[in-house]
Amino acid sequence: MKIFRARDFKADRPWGALDIADMGGITTRLHWTDRPYQWHVNDGEEVFAVLDGRVDMHWREGGVEHVATLEAGDIFYATVGTEHVAHPIGEARILVVERAGSI
Repeated sequence: MKIFRARDFKADRPWGALDIADMGGITTRLHWTDRPYQWHVNDGEEVFAVLDGRVDMHWREGGVEHVATLEAGDIFYATVGTEHVAHPIGEARILVVERAGSI
């Protein structure tokens, strides 16, 4: 049994992570960042939950880019093949659930 205090977590680099669980190859990780990630496509589905801060989530569908601002408590679900990138607005803490080894 463990308790994780997301607001207290700060990594030593952008997108640094605290591993919370690996449930049969599906990982749950707490990320801290203050910088954008990179455009990518996961090899599986991804659940991206903003726990603290704000994030502009960019994704492409049919070659068209979309953007939504996610606040604390908002969740972005990326289906297989969804190209996306997260741009935090200041510092953000994000819970990511995805297949182990995903980008």
